[in-house]
Amino acid sequence: MTTARKTTIVFLTVLCGLLLTIVGLTQRWPTWTWPTLAVLLLVVPAAAFRIASGRRGSIPPSFKERLTAPPVERTEYRVSRVALPSHWDDYNFVFSATVRWYLLESARNDPVLNPAGLAVQAVLNRARAVTEKRQPGRASLVQHELSGVLSRMHPDPTGHLQAMAENVSLTLLEQDQERLDRLADVRKDKAVWEHQRKYEQSKRQYLGEDVLKDTGSAVVWWLAKNDEHVEKTVTDLALLAQLTSAANDTDIPERLQNLVSHRTDEPITPELLKESPAPAIQERTAADHLAGFFGAMGFTEGDDRRTMLAKQISDIITQQNRYETAEDLRRRFDPPATCTPDNGEEPIPGDHGGQ
Repeated sequence: MTTARKTTIVFLTVLCGLLLTIVGLTQRWPTWTWPTLAVLLLVVPAAAFRIASGRRGSIPPSFKERLTAPPVERTEYRVSRVALPSHWDDYNFVFSATVRWYLLESARNDPVLNPAGLAVQAVLNRARAVTEKRQPGRASLVQHELSGVLSRMHPDPTGHLQAMAENVSLTLLEQDQERLDRLADVRKDKAVWEHQRKYEQSKRQYLGEDVLKDTGSAVVWWLAKNDEHVEKTVTDLALLAQLTSAANDTDIPERLQNLVSHRTDEPITPELLKESPAPAIQERTAADHLAGFFGAMGFTEGDDRRTMLAKQISDIITQQNRYETAEDLRRRFDPPATCTPDNGEEPIPGDHGGQ
């Protein structure tokens, strides 16, 4: 009989005794009834205890074994700052976690003297299988992945215990993180430089192979740039012819040489556009044609636009393997700095922009 059942029977016996006493006093029972009542109050609870004990029986053996079985032993061990390999050589993750395990019943008789060592080894092997396939630049993402992989109990290779890990932390050494940041900056800068270089190459190719391919292409391009103002384009025919000849390192066509020799301040008439024998003129170089173009555009000596345009045109000519002409343009319009003589006299400036 349990303690609660015993307490209930005693409580009910006392309560019945009080009720019978109150009834007996109010009804003025005879004197001989009181000893009888006292005997009943003692006999009835004793009989109830005996009957309850007989019905309860003995405790089953299996239940006794369950009550006396030792609880499952669970322990933990803190692992701090263990180096785990990443997918890149010489870049290691720094791993920390709390390892938990419990022993399994084994049919073998070899006892486990250091279960913490087996549990830590099992957890580190599981973590390494993940980290060695991941890039070091994704440490925070790999940390959450490890938290999921190691969150379940898993038997170790020996079969003595099951282990898991929690409170997982995965970082990189500060020096390695700085190196990765510098590498990322270099890759970004290289990507920007590659785009700029391709843009400049495309621009030079566009100018050399499309716009300045010949005088006709330059005229069409000039019309588009000037909103199809035909009169202005006709006026600039001589300039376009000189610029095209300089970019391609060729002579001005005979049908256009009379335009170049014509005065730029006089209007061009239809008679000048007709093919006519070219006057005998001295052979002019690409630098001479470009100098005439600069003069007609109003780019005087010392104007930075002369040097800038000359560099771009020389780059175009260099792509066409005309190195001498390109060097002549750079020497003509972007000469190296001249040092002042020791006697203090200023050097005599040369005429780099003349015809």
